[in-house]
Amino acid sequence: MYKRKGLSMMENFIQQLFAERIGGNNFGNDAVLYKFEKIKRAKREACKNNPNVRLIDLGVGEPDWMAEDDVVEILYNQAKLRENRGYTDNGIQEFKDAAVQYMENVYQVHGLNSANEVNHGIGSKSILALLPLAFINPGDITIMTVPGYPVMGTMTKGLGGEVVNLPLLAENNYLPDLDSLTLEQRHRAKLLYINYPNNPTGATATKEFFEKVVQFAKANKIIVVSDAAYAALTFEGERPLSFLSVEGAKDVGIEIHSLSKAFNMTGWRLAFVCGNPLVIKGFATIKDDNDSGQFAAIQKAGVYCLQHPEITEKTALKYSRRHTLLVNALKRIGFSVSKPKASFYLYVAIPQRTKDGRCFVSAADFSDFLIREKLISTVPWDDAGAYIRLSVTFEAKNEEEEKKIISEITERLGEVNFVF
Repeated sequence: MYKRKGLSMMENFIQQLFAERIGGNNFGNDAVLYKFEKIKRAKREACKNNPNVRLIDLGVGEPDWMAEDDVVEILYNQAKLRENRGYTDNGIQEFKDAAVQYMENVYQVHGLNSANEVNHGIGSKSILALLPLAFINPGDITIMTVPGYPVMGTMTKGLGGEVVNLPLLAENNYLPDLDSLTLEQRHRAKLLYINYPNNPTGATATKEFFEKVVQFAKANKIIVVSDAAYAALTFEGERPLSFLSVEGAKDVGIEIHSLSKAFNMTGWRLAFVCGNPLVIKGFATIKDDNDSGQFAAIQKAGVYCLQHPEITEKTALKYSRRHTLLVNALKRIGFSVSKPKASFYLYVAIPQRTKDGRCFVSAADFSDFLIREKLISTVPWDDAGAYIRLSVTFEAKNEEEEKKIISEITERLGEVNFVF
């Protein structure tokens, strides 16, 4: 009895000490579930209730392929070397040199200095999380796009900063309207986050848009953070385009490239950031206090990848093929959707209701319906209209199995009479 009482007192004591940025003394007690946790729970329940039906997961935002055999072999061999056992801090020079060459070969970005304009990160998420620590003071603004990857915004709020969200709308080709920002917002803003090809919309940017971003950043003294995690995964005649390929871009910003998506290395956690030397220096300083660098053997495997962009080209062909199959299937059912020019995401407006009277009040509601009723998992976005994100990274051994999965999706959704 005494131990139970002591444990309760300790729990109450600790409950009062959580930082406000994660909920303060209400941490863990709120009824609002994180979106992806809700999806996980719905998937588990749907599978339990339908043990003989395969769940088709179109919500996973990571590659379904393994890393190339040659890449795995390099990791294996390098991991056995004694000289690779230690901390790498801000990265090995060989990886930085390879990153510079990769930017030249794939994106025609010339003149990067591997000594002070490139650094590695333990995945792009880590880089995005650390950058605000170098620049955001209480009251400063980070400009984010929605829907989108929220990490920089979350960290900004945690540091006492403010986030201004710019909606990505179909009528603007899913590009943010920078002109909509007020003078006060521009004055207080320090960081502008852009992500193209975009997660979740699959939209691509144009050179003209990047040029406008550079002009905007210079005029308002704002640092641009270009998240290019999907930049090399292009098709439909689209060529990989880097923000840094635009004149003046390096004066105002940096770009982050991930090996997770481009080289099927999600769990390996390896990325690099390149561009403005002062921003890179600030990042490196913060990084020194937060991690000790990625394992050298992983970086050396990454060097091989950066020297073999044909790996990404092969992967992009698969995603292009699957997009074609999925888009055609959805069109037959009645969805209004177009094949994207890059990434593995498809962004689809939800139907209003079914003919038998089931109304969908939000993307979250429709996504939940698909999981529970049709065992098809998607990711809902209600930030700028009601849309679901579908990913073509579903598990399939070959092209024949891809077609079978798409056929199964068509059959399941075809059973429902949607009203758009």
